[in-house]
Amino acid sequence: MLLRAVLLERTFRVVLTLRICQALAARNDAGRLLLPVAVFLHRMASSSAGVDLPWRTRIGAGFRLFHGWSAVLNPGAVLGTNVSLFHGVTIGQGDRIAVDGTRTTGYPVIGDDVWIGPHAVVVGGLTVGRGARIAAGAVVTRDVLPATMVAGNPAAVVRTEVPPDVENPAEVGVTLSGRVPSGPAA
Repeated sequence: MLLRAVLLERTFRVVLTLRICQALAARNDAGRLLLPVAVFLHRMASSSAGVDLPWRTRIGAGFRLFHGWSAVLNPGAVLGTNVSLFHGVTIGQGDRIAVDGTRTTGYPVIGDDVWIGPHAVVVGGLTVGRGARIAAGAVVTRDVLPATMVAGNPAAVVRTEVPPDVENPAEVGVTLSGRVPSGPAA
């Protein structure tokens, strides 16, 4: 099953190589010397999957990337456990410039059990609460409350008390490195 996924599923390969890079980076022994090779393999897997998924992005267990084409994640973003992303999703930095010209840069924090639909854009220093759903094409620039569905541009609440939609559930704290990811706690 694992070999089949590695050989045939391009979105599985990119997540696997991300986890391998993170596990090697966490080591303090000779195994860490393999990190440059793993980073190269991750870049190849990302390219073949058509995604921009930096290996340093903090992503909890149970991450699922559906289709993947054109998905872009900023390495400053934090994704919780059991997050599902579809093609064309952008999770990125947002800058706010004050009247005096000072710039504040923020990155999204995505909670556990969140579903983000195709071509959604989530940018800036915001939090998406546990169990939230972001509809296809939504542009999210403000916090999304837990168990809330948002849609549109700009994103607006269309439904509350939505049940989580998790296809690939994982236990909290399970990673290849055996460490708990430093993501949002819910």
